[in-house]
Amino acid sequence: MKAVLCKRFGPPDTLVVDDVPEPGCGPRNVRIRVHAAGVNFPDTLIIEGKYQLRPEPPFSPGAEVAGIVDAVGAEVTGLSPGDRVMALMGWGGFAEVVEVDAGRVQPIPERMDFLTAAGFAMTYGTSIHALRQRGRLAPGETLLVLGAGGGVGLAAVELGRVMGATVIAAASTPEKLDAARTTGATHLINTREESLRERLKAITGGRGVDVVYDPVGGDLFDEALRSLAWKGRLLVVGFASGRIPQAPANLPLLKGSEIVGVYWGAFRQHEPEENRRNFRDLFAWHTAGQLHPYIDRVLPLDQAAAALNALRDRAVTGKIVLAVRD
Repeated sequence: MKAVLCKRFGPPDTLVVDDVPEPGCGPRNVRIRVHAAGVNFPDTLIIEGKYQLRPEPPFSPGAEVAGIVDAVGAEVTGLSPGDRVMALMGWGGFAEVVEVDAGRVQPIPERMDFLTAAGFAMTYGTSIHALRQRGRLAPGETLLVLGAGGGVGLAAVELGRVMGATVIAAASTPEKLDAARTTGATHLINTREESLRERLKAITGGRGVDVVYDPVGGDLFDEALRSLAWKGRLLVVGFASGRIPQAPANLPLLKGSEIVGVYWGAFRQHEPEENRRNFRDLFAWHTAGQLHPYIDRVLPLDQAAAALNALRDRAVTGKIVLAVRD
């Protein structure tokens, strides 16, 4: 079978496509014929050895896949060959066939195709956990989404609308802001051309925002922290800007505000039933036509390096998905 391999840590152009043996299927595992694989920002970090997960080369990047169950282990229940499923993996997804723990696999809703499913779990799973469990977003509150043109950002915009918030989208290009507007944002801020703090003051009448969803970090974190309303919550999702910010402790003290970490991977392990409840709601909203995942482009498996370069260069609106087979 074909797989994209990281044989040494480095940028996307060091990846190669090679033939590797098909995996087996352990007693608690499921083997999946992959139809599509999602591309995510952590994939750009893991191949350079900069992510919290650090497999030893050679390995395949790719944390989420969608396809058809090919085989199930002797101890697996609830899944059968032929099932349409999505799966979450730390790595290994950029391949034609994968083996994954059955606990990381779940059936795809009937109306969801493989391309959508491959780009759904990480963005929407992260964002609903951030907004619901960590941010406690309530109807009528104001939500600021930084990096609103990216995969998790657009998912947060859309979920904020579904959850009854007024959504302010901040992004770096008109194209990304247009996507955020069509996804559900009421207000738009171009972070390359406008002052985030001044625009937030104008939009909120000086009150500030209730919840900030921040996958960017850097200077935007600093400005957003100072733009929180009383009892506001700033959700630390990631650091796409490349700079991990530091916060003066007096700022949350003065506003009774919170800086809240969001780590969806640990949440899935510690609170699996809550995660399942989140996905029951996500799938119901998708089936009802309330969620429309935004796929920027679809590339073949052998163009994984190009997909990762585009993501690293922040030249993607929404998600890139690799089509592995028809």
